Amino acid sequence: FLQLHQEGGQRELRSHVFVPCFAGTKETAFIYAVTSAGLVHSVTRSCSAGNMTECSCDTSLRHGGSASEGWHWGGCSDDIHYGMSFSRKFLDVPLKNVTGKSGSGLAAMNRHNNEAGRQAVAKLMSVDCRCHGVSGSCAVKTCWKTMSSFEKIGRFLKDKYENSIQISDRLKKKLRRKEKSQRKIPIGKEDLLYVNKSPNYCVEDPKLGIPGTQGRECNRTSEGPDGCNLLCCGRGYNTHVVRHVERCECKFVWCCYVRCRRCETMTDVHTCK
Repeated sequence: FLQLHQEGGQRELRSHVFVPCFAGTKETAFIYAVTSAGLVHSVTRSCSAGNMTECSCDTSLRHGGSASEGWHWGGCSDDIHYGMSFSRKFLDVPLKNVTGKSGSGLAAMNRHNNEAGRQAVAKLMSVDCRCHGVSGSCAVKTCWKTMSSFEKIGRFLKDKYENSIQISDRLKKKLRRKEKSQRKIPIGKEDLLYVNKSPNYCVEDPKLGIPGTQGRECNRTSEGPDGCNLLCCGRGYNTHVVRHVERCECKFVWCCYVRCRRCETMTDVHTCK
């Protein structure tokens, strides 16, 4: 994205930004959000680094702070406003051109998920400070705003994915929850939305391009997503022994060659049934 922006090539890529396999699912919502957040993060970080001519540090914070509390704004605050504006122009404008009664609802939902990604970056902004004073007394502090690591932003969006909200596929004045009993509960800017339930990713489906998890290598002792219990979808797993042969205990012999031993190891490999 950044290279295209610098070269003025936005228009050529816009039609290829997304290739949604399962339109309107929770997974698609996460893809839109994390892509939008990634674009904000990348552009904003490049602005602060001075790699772009259109932007730099956030100048709105200059000459501010609290003299009575002994700190002031300084350094180079990340200009997240430019990053978010660029993301909206790059990602949201193509979605606004989607026409048709069925497509308009999905487009509005995707725009919302794009904005949720941007809001995640803004919400997780933090303030860093540096002390100044005799012998490290911190009589005065210089502070600036900085973005969180993208890993932290990703974890935040993953939590939103786990708690995503299903909405009605019929777009009226605004997006609304599918469950009628919950429609009075407002939808937040940071919530991820989906229309269609996700397909079964456990079982192979060539028509949908789902490879399934049969034959996938898994970790028997892990409780995470790579664990056999989760990855194998309750079908169990097979265990087989794999023999590895490699060079080991290599030593340099004067002069001039390397002498190694031939080591063999046997490891258990687990694959989903």
